Amino acid sequence: MLHTSYNNLVLRSPSDGRPFTLDIQHQDGAKKRPLVLFVHGFNAFKDWGHFPLITEYLAEAGFVAVRMNLSRNGTTLLRPQQIVDLQAYGNDLFSVDLDDIGAAIDFLTQAERPFAAALDASKVALIGHSRGGALVLLKAGEDARIKAVATWAAIKSSRHFWTPANIAEVEKNGVVYVHNGRTKQQLPLYKAYYQDVLDNAERLDVEAAVRRLRIPVLFAHGTADTSVPVDFAHELHRWKPDSRLLLIPEAAHTFGGYHPYDQTSLPPLAEQLCAATADFFRQVLV
Repeated sequence: MLHTSYNNLVLRSPSDGRPFTLDIQHQDGAKKRPLVLFVHGFNAFKDWGHFPLITEYLAEAGFVAVRMNLSRNGTTLLRPQQIVDLQAYGNDLFSVDLDDIGAAIDFLTQAERPFAAALDASKVALIGHSRGGALVLLKAGEDARIKAVATWAAIKSSRHFWTPANIAEVEKNGVVYVHNGRTKQQLPLYKAYYQDVLDNAERLDVEAAVRRLRIPVLFAHGTADTSVPVDFAHELHRWKPDSRLLLIPEAAHTFGGYHPYDQTSLPPLAEQLCAATADFFRQVLV
């Protein structure tokens, strides 16, 4: 079926006006479709690896599929697939990201948009990968427009990175560095990142957000994930016993994806994940 696409639409972060981009895909035709917004994780961006194929799959599955950059993920409009803005990256606060997601939903659900005829604004769902998983759970806990959530290999806390050693280092030096194994960069995380977790503890409490959710939630995780333990999915599921838990045997953190991705179809494990997620949304977005 023919598709309509809108690529690299530029929005502005409510926090500081920094630009960020999103892509929209949907099938042609008169039928209104649920909105599914995909949120990337740490050291990633909307066009990382196989992510474009994920939204293509979701569009084929009958959704208005959107993937977005977070405004402080370190990419820029001119270098959209490289982490080059280290000042932004190092100050990529959870609270800013939540506001970015809200701004994206605001934009997408406004009636005058050219894609409005294809979109059912009463049926908004989020997918979040890794750190993005925590973000979509937090956002769903504060935004009643969101009717369903799926997390893929999600972290379970906004304090995930903040070990005692990293806290001590950032308190002493104002910055702690993380190694990006793919690019070999030493990437900074500034004290503001940690301070945001402290100052906004209630808003950024993932467990509290999950426990108060009254919408359908799918927790998906690979059993071979060495980056975020599969035990996290079990704990998230315990916090919301009526959620669905999906374990993908032999899947690692990115479900077979890598960057740059040089194939024209999804990795088999990622396709399995997308199919299960699409089925879940079809069942609950009624």
